Amino acid sequence: MRKLHVVRLTSEERSRLKEMTQKGTMQVRSLKRAQALLLSDEGMKDRWIAERLGIVVETVERTRKRFVEAGLDAALTEKPRPGAKPLLDAKGEAHLVALACSDPPEGHRKWTMQLLADRMVELNYVDSISDETVRRQLKKTVQAVADEAVVHRTGDG
Repeated sequence: MRKLHVVRLTSEERSRLKEMTQKGTMQVRSLKRAQALLLSDEGMKDRWIAERLGIVVETVERTRKRFVEAGLDAALTEKPRPGAKPLLDAKGEAHLVALACSDPPEGHRKWTMQLLADRMVELNYVDSISDETVRRQLKKTVQAVADEAVVHRTGDG
């Protein structure tokens, strides 16, 4: 099967990639892409490159395609990842913290992450939320509060 996107590096591109891979200052993903381009230019098969670099064949294919279609810089860098929209805005975070600081429901000695998640849904603060999301949010919020609560000496004596 013939490759659709054949990598043919110029001597300048090859030198640049070799220099980049030897410096050790690149992010790992970019380093693997640079190595994949160098090996592709040498005519190595995608499966062999993937196994040698510890990546999947699709990464080699995508890297070659981006190089041929958009150039060296595009092949080495990642497109921004959109990520999921946060479940809780500032108001939702405040409700969660207030709820966690309140008395637990009758029959419980303390709040659990699942109880907090269920109550957030009950009170219509969110449509749905997992106990793990509640845990991460509280951990982040508590750390932020702790950082702000630290009193620093001003040196005024």
